[in-house]
Amino acid sequence: MKKKLLTLFFVVTFFALSAVSASAVSDDTVVVGLRYGSTAMFSANLENALGRGFEFGYFDEGRSFETLGWTDETAISMTAAGDIYMSGSGTYSPDGGGEYLGPWHVQIDGFRDYEDALDAAEDYGGYPAWVDWGYALRVGCYGSRSEAEDAAERLGEGYAAQSSSTGVMVTVTRTTDVLFEFDCGGVFDLAVQPEEKKGETSTWFKGYKYSGAFEYPRVTGGSLNVYNVLDLESYVKGVIPYEMNGNWPMEALKAQAVCARTYACRTSKHRAAYGFDVCNTTCCQVYYGRGSGAAYATEQSDAAVEATEGERLYYYGDLVQDAVYHSSDGGATEDVGNVWGTDKGYLKGKKDPYESQISIPNYNWSVTYTADELTWILDQKGYNVGTVRNVYVSEYTPMGNVKKLTIEGSRDTLTVSGDTCRTIFYSSTYQKSVNSLRFSINGGGPSGNGSVVVNGSTTLDELDGVSVISGSGKVSKLDGNSASVISSSGVSDVSPLGGGSIKPTSSKNGSFTITGTGNGHNVGMSQYGAKAMAEAGYDYEEILEFYYTDITIE
Repeated sequence: MKKKLLTLFFVVTFFALSAVSASAVSDDTVVVGLRYGSTAMFSANLENALGRGFEFGYFDEGRSFETLGWTDETAISMTAAGDIYMSGSGTYSPDGGGEYLGPWHVQIDGFRDYEDALDAAEDYGGYPAWVDWGYALRVGCYGSRSEAEDAAERLGEGYAAQSSSTGVMVTVTRTTDVLFEFDCGGVFDLAVQPEEKKGETSTWFKGYKYSGAFEYPRVTGGSLNVYNVLDLESYVKGVIPYEMNGNWPMEALKAQAVCARTYACRTSKHRAAYGFDVCNTTCCQVYYGRGSGAAYATEQSDAAVEATEGERLYYYGDLVQDAVYHSSDGGATEDVGNVWGTDKGYLKGKKDPYESQISIPNYNWSVTYTADELTWILDQKGYNVGTVRNVYVSEYTPMGNVKKLTIEGSRDTLTVSGDTCRTIFYSSTYQKSVNSLRFSINGGGPSGNGSVVVNGSTTLDELDGVSVISGSGKVSKLDGNSASVISSSGVSDVSPLGGGSIKPTSSKNGSFTITGTGNGHNVGMSQYGAKAMAEAGYDYEEILEFYYTDITIE
């Protein structure tokens, strides 16, 4: 690793009043949230897959990496400073047994640069630290102030200092060998950049290889968020093979590349409070960097990104903010306003003649729910309708997709619209879901509309004048709008639903079968539709112009 001397041109006051803004792609650099919130980590390991060593530093407001130090170690771990225990297997945790790294140290100040502090570390048996905007030497990791004070007395210099609630320790992985400590009070975050080899970087993190650098914002007093910071084109290369098969036709992959690049550059960010641009899941776009042994970017997917470098979707001169897509539409896409409530001129529904031209896995699907299952699912989601008695589609869009869904229960009737018509059925417990908004329901039907059901299918608006046949074969007409019937359960009154007291049974066997086509939310580009169009000879611009209305590609 080439050693660097730094000249510091800033003052503490400037940084104390500054904050890193990661609300938009800056200088074609993307910040991707890999671990955050409930998935934040007490300790995170990295391994350089190409070269030796890493640089320690931070990203400034313009997302330029500022180097503070370096190491030739290939495998390092970033851990929340404080009480750190390392088990026999080399796992770090905030409590438990094993080797111990405490929060108290002997600190010696006044070093002009990292190299100066590193030389002193070799003499004192400590490690360099960047604390309060200056280089320091820290010796030992003790459990109490008194232990640190005793150690300082033995050294004949320094004073007891404690790691703060925003500090991050860097160690050689699976050891207690400390390489560096970083603490800027949360104003800037520790970043780690791997050494390049032939102009490329590749680092293992949690089973996948990633290009670029890593950033570790620490929740005060808590765990570390883990972000991948890299150039836009490398990011798009890490999306394409996981959102679309990397061996699909080139024109389909190009269309996906333009969508992925556009989505990453949107100004409204997912989970903006965390300070990254995009997450790495289906909530944004699936992103696994350079992949692993089982899944990885292909030459073809990389070539599609390179062939469309920098290209994005625009709508009358403005960057498209929602270049959304889905697996398959089942026959028609949908107006975004009918799905998520806000109309956008470039997301208009249209009949899709292309998907039917190819074979699509699980294109036709069916799922059955019992009334008890639906009752439990709705209860878990906070819908207090009571025991489910009836479920039916109460309105379709002009494209033939579901717009409104009505559920009648023993306590209340619920009508939902848009994408909720699909997602309301999802249950991890029952491992059941409705795949798209293009479906019908067998077992339920509209009620409360002033009609009665006859012979299981025919509906009548009123009973007055209807002819009935008695058990003896006598035919007579009803006078009035109500009647009584005898069944195995006794005598019941029957009347039109608009004015009567009972409703017909919505499901004879207590279950509802939902049958449909497609997979996804039906808005924007169909990925399988793009594949079909590419196989039919259309280029990526024609594909994008079909699925997005009035857009340009620039």
